[in-house]
Amino acid sequence: MSGKKGLAVVGYGGMGHWHCRHASTSDVVELKGIWDIDEKKCEAAVTDGLHAYSSYEDLLADPSVDIVTVAVPNDAHKPLCIQAMEAGKNVICEKPVTMSLTDLEEMIAASNRTGKVFTTHQNRRWDADFLMMKQVYDSGDLGEVFSIESRVQGSHGIPGDWRKEKIHGGGMLLDWGVHLIDQILQMVEGKKVSKLYCRFDHITNSEVDDGFKLDMFFEDGPVARVEVGTSNFISLPRYYMAGTNGSAIVRDWGKDCEVVCCKNWEDKNVVPVVTAAGLTKTMAPRSKETQVEYSIPSEKRDVHDFYRNICRTVDGKEEQIVTHAQQVRLIRVMEACFESDRLGLPVRFED
Repeated sequence: MSGKKGLAVVGYGGMGHWHCRHASTSDVVELKGIWDIDEKKCEAAVTDGLHAYSSYEDLLADPSVDIVTVAVPNDAHKPLCIQAMEAGKNVICEKPVTMSLTDLEEMIAASNRTGKVFTTHQNRRWDADFLMMKQVYDSGDLGEVFSIESRVQGSHGIPGDWRKEKIHGGGMLLDWGVHLIDQILQMVEGKKVSKLYCRFDHITNSEVDDGFKLDMFFEDGPVARVEVGTSNFISLPRYYMAGTNGSAIVRDWGKDCEVVCCKNWEDKNVVPVVTAAGLTKTMAPRSKETQVEYSIPSEKRDVHDFYRNICRTVDGKEEQIVTHAQQVRLIRVMEACFESDRLGLPVRFED
């Protein structure tokens, strides 16, 4: 008896493989097998040395399975999750948890009715860039933070699989936005969203967004700019934060967080610089003696802490990290993003 929770993964695509790889070396779960509606993927799993269930009902009937991870296209999340909970299984759902607040409320109701743990795999809460910026935000070193910018940009266009199709919940808001918005909501904890303005890009795809720009306005807090682009051949910094007393930047994945704080606002030794056709003192660099600079090293975090938390939650030893209330708020924000883009206007948000 290993004491590990039995885990089965539904869907053997990119994220299904990811969950299986992590489970294979886990200290808290033991992979019992996978099931995919595509027989070829089941055959691939067997070739990889895994057990493939003959049907979803076969998987749910296995008494050794304690937790079911659902990693399939977004439109199929709700029925599979509810069916698993009603079969007595705890459920981890890939992000986005579902495509509408109405669906999410049905899933939460199933969790409450069955008493089974139900959560979402918000794995990018363990990203080093996010955690470094949250550390700076929480430290107060920047003074009052008035601006946070979070971007993910690439140049390969929207993925060519189901993510380009509206019926399956495609588009970059639901694919990447769900991560970046969740990070901002966790960073600016305790601040209410008052309004937001979202604009979708349709550069390579007319059916769903292949990028977007979102401005989130927090009451008595910063404005957060969230951007995702798939046609950017020169990327802007991954994170940039500005406050009344300093700035911080993470330039790219795996890079350290650079922080510059003001030590003395009055800079008597500033020297004008030549910029194009004129001089400027306002935009000249600060003298070194008026600033404090430091960096936070980028360190790999253990994303499997998510599974450790879920196993302890199943045992009644911890509260789940990704809560129902957080997911309701996140889905409401994304629904407001769709509405803002539809109207072409900022929309108020009742947080």
